[in-house]
Amino acid sequence: MNRVLAVLAAFFLAVLLVSAQRAGLLPALSENPAVQETKKEQPKPPSELKIPPEEVKRANPVKATAESIAAGKHTFGTQCAMCHGETGDGKGDLAVELKLKTKDCTDPATLKERTDGELFYILTKGHGYMPGQEGRMKDDQKWNLVNYVRSFAKKPEAEKPKQ
Repeated sequence: MNRVLAVLAAFFLAVLLVSAQRAGLLPALSENPAVQETKKEQPKPPSELKIPPEEVKRANPVKATAESIAAGKHTFGTQCAMCHGETGDGKGDLAVELKLKTKDCTDPATLKERTDGELFYILTKGHGYMPGQEGRMKDDQKWNLVNYVRSFAKKPEAEKPKQ
């Protein structure tokens, strides 16, 4: 089982590295380092995200049960944590290494204005340097991820009663 997980992790890391190289975040492996030094190309900034109105209104058909959140946690740990951090704070090892700015989902304000439908759409289509999961993940997996990511946000402390 551990060997299978190691092989899968290596595969996904290779896919991520190739994607990062194609996006201009990493130099080509076959290029001469002297040539790399002279190149001043910067990666293109992420385009503005335009989510269709029907996707914004899309309801999450998967209840945020303990089972759904546990399934989302598993998927997040294997697919998302390298950039988004184990706790969803946006400080994953790969994001830090590549100097990517990912959102801190532990801050309630980060997702406050986003509907579940918007999060599902972003997971499906991708945004910026994050690849979409269309064709890679089943819809239930993405909805479980939405439920899990929602669980990151720290609950605001109840206001203390005035005395």
